[in-house]
Amino acid sequence: MLDNIRFVLVETSHPGNIGAAARAMKTMGLGRLELVRPKLFPAAEATARASGAEDLLEVAQVHPDLFGALVGCRLVVGSSARLRSVHWPELDPRACAETLVREAVQGPVALVFGRERTGLSNSELQCCHYLAHIPTNPGFGSLNLAAAVQVFAYEVLQAHLAGGSEGAVVEGQELATAEAMEGFYGHLTETLFELGFADPSQSKKLLRRLRRLFNRARPDRNELNILRGILSAAQGRKLHRRERWRARPSESS
Repeated sequence: MLDNIRFVLVETSHPGNIGAAARAMKTMGLGRLELVRPKLFPAAEATARASGAEDLLEVAQVHPDLFGALVGCRLVVGSSARLRSVHWPELDPRACAETLVREAVQGPVALVFGRERTGLSNSELQCCHYLAHIPTNPGFGSLNLAAAVQVFAYEVLQAHLAGGSEGAVVEGQELATAEAMEGFYGHLTETLFELGFADPSQSKKLLRRLRRLFNRARPDRNELNILRGILSAAQGRKLHRRERWRARPSESS
């Protein structure tokens, strides 16, 4: 089950943080490290800071974008050092770990960590079902990336040891994966623009709200196929009306 839990580091600036994160993960029995556009990797500093967890670095996958790191995931949680103005369902580290452990019984899940200085962008956050935040001293909330990884890795192990996966119910239908949802969001955006319901230059807030709605609903594969079928039908009717209008004889003829 723990093999189904991915820790994803996005655009890590310092290779030492990658090595330290790998060490933090290995001490807690986690081995799936995914890297998105690290500034420098592989690197001697990463190997040195791993200090016995070099095997995690050797098998770590490097991806050109976040979507590649999330392929196959049924649940995605984004870690944030600060609370966002964009409202998103939030979990503390313990609830986050319990959720990851419970869901990992049924398939791959991911916990995503952002850049050391700026964290996750809003577009990356939109890939997540939940946001996880570590409560810290209000007067000094700075937490090193590897330290944050250690906090979550510890909580994941504790949830696992406490039998957090024993009550998980294996569902008959598979939830839509991260890449399937991204395909749907692209299709939805395209359809809304074609129908004139949304304006490409003024609809960021609308599209963000729709993402939140469907992330909260968490459709399974069959439900997602139904939704995409509806979108295709709407596009087809729009095209059919356009073709009929073009085929009408002009008034001057």
